Amino acid sequence: MMTRNNNTERDQLEVIAIDQLVPQDHLVRKIEAAIDFSFIYPLVENLYSTLGRPSVDPVVLIKMTFIQYVFGIRSMRQTIKEIETNVAYRWFLGFGFYTEVPHFSTFGKNYERRFKETDLFEQIFYRILKEITDKGLLSADHVFIDSTHVKASANKRKFEKKTVRKETRAYEAKLQAELNQDRIDNGKKPFPPEKFEKEEMKEIKESTTDPESGYYVKDERTKQFAYSFHAATDRNGFVLGSIVTPGNIHDSHMLQPLVEKIMDKVKKPLAVAADAAYKTPAICNFLLEKGITPALPYTRPKTKVGFMRKHEYVYDEHYDCYICPQGEILSYTTTTKEGYRQYKSNPLKCVNCRVKIIRS
Repeated sequence: MMTRNNNTERDQLEVIAIDQLVPQDHLVRKIEAAIDFSFIYPLVENLYSTLGRPSVDPVVLIKMTFIQYVFGIRSMRQTIKEIETNVAYRWFLGFGFYTEVPHFSTFGKNYERRFKETDLFEQIFYRILKEITDKGLLSADHVFIDSTHVKASANKRKFEKKTVRKETRAYEAKLQAELNQDRIDNGKKPFPPEKFEKEEMKEIKESTTDPESGYYVKDERTKQFAYSFHAATDRNGFVLGSIVTPGNIHDSHMLQPLVEKIMDKVKKPLAVAADAAYKTPAICNFLLEKGITPALPYTRPKTKVGFMRKHEYVYDEHYDCYICPQGEILSYTTTTKEGYRQYKSNPLKCVNCRVKIIRS
């Protein structure tokens, strides 16, 4: 039997608490039960003046960002609209039916004037992470690191070309000292400082819309201005640390500062797992020196056509030389500026090598 909805209930008066309208299994109830947000007040106390009009509760401002990111709302403007009509969000903020929701620009002004040059959000992040650790949910012995690119809101055709200095890697000074010592130990002169200090320049595209982004090229179809979100997680999926850079910064440049942040804020991991983009001698050396096991994928050695593969040579540790399959010796010649040790054979003996002739 067909029925029609009686719209007269729209004007019905009810005596009800806002708490009764929020389902017991709603996510905001779970967040409120898990986190005591009062720890934020001491963190921001020095950012507020003792004079002037009362401000918006700082905990409300932070909770508004929780609502935006947890529920995937695209902007703070839209978040405010959702809060105005969503009873669960009002309950989470401690608002009643008639409490006026702050204007969407209020958070932006507070961020610009108070929070921008502080580590407030990082402090909040690690305070919550500590509570997760105290509950026994965190497993930071094994860390997994990777990055993802997030497209910037910038037209890829609107840019200016600029010449900038290449980024100095975190391990550069240590690498210079070690390779110079290696050269000295092998009877070679160390590289003069100017050999390293010579500035290497490169040309980049800088967005006129968002200069802080970086031009990212993955293939012929994927060319855009973007940001790189470098993140480290534990085996249970909890984020232990993150660093955001322009999209044109290579992943391998950020592993060391990310691991150092985890060691400082959480604990020293036993092992770090990452993909092939992070497989560099400097990263392996850094992890091993810290007593951390690098878990990196195997990559097959790349050998030019006609040349013998590295595993076909035998290394003699006593005489510090390599022996080729034909019994010829490749002696140490030099250590390059990049830190690679070069071994070479006598070209007069190798010119008529039968193995070389067969392979070519």
